[in-house]
Amino acid sequence: MVMRRLAFRVILCLGMVCVGARVQARTLDEILKAGEIRVGVNVLIPPRAQFDDKNVITGFDPDLASAIAARLGVKLTLVNVNGPERIPFVATDRIDVTMGGMTRSADRAKVIDFTVPITGNNYGVVTREDTHISTLAELNRETATIAMARGTAVLPTVQALLPKAKFILLDNIPDRDRTLAQGRADAIVDLIDNPAMVKTYPDLHWKIFATPEIPGSYDCLGVAKGNASLRDWLNIAIWELHTSGFIAADWTKWFGRPMPAPVPVSPFF
Repeated sequence: MVMRRLAFRVILCLGMVCVGARVQARTLDEILKAGEIRVGVNVLIPPRAQFDDKNVITGFDPDLASAIAARLGVKLTLVNVNGPERIPFVATDRIDVTMGGMTRSADRAKVIDFTVPITGNNYGVVTREDTHISTLAELNRETATIAMARGTAVLPTVQALLPKAKFILLDNIPDRDRTLAQGRADAIVDLIDNPAMVKTYPDLHWKIFATPEIPGSYDCLGVAKGNASLRDWLNIAIWELHTSGFIAADWTKWFGRPMPAPVPVSPFF
């Protein structure tokens, strides 16, 4: 809980600095006038985003960002941001929109605004078979070590459910996965729809199971606090991309299967 509060205070302070320095996010009209929209994606969470063999950022998030820019009629500029940078970058006007698995939460909504959902999330445990762990409750012990990435939306929930466990907090998802693969942690508790470590460490035997104790969540686009003109336009664009089938088809293209937790699309937002 101490780490959670500290991380959130850092994010909140960044937001307050933005206000004090009168950093103003670009409105929809200003983006149109500039002819460019800057979108943050995280290349450390493929296939949402990654560099290809030509050093070009590709993936589900870049495809969606490109479709949004095309609807807006402006140039797309992709900016690589890691997990902890996503909120500060959009709060300080270094980007207009943040993606990279931007799960909405009440704490984050104090600092940035969210659009309607893009994708749904399922949570669970990823562990090695040799740990013999089969339930979330088995991790609630002083000898258990959980590896998590800093800034993960579900982290406060996991810490509350497993108060006896020890947590190793890493700066990014690859470092988190490596910690588990090397045996320095017993498990990861996070999204399980596309666990990257299964492909990264194919020689290891993995066990993945859902955690009904943790409710599902939604990933959205994040914009600067109070940037209603951009958020409202994005909501309409996202609705169009859902109803046209673009989002579902592009998810299947990159993940190799339909979205495990489809978004119940509504015209009211």
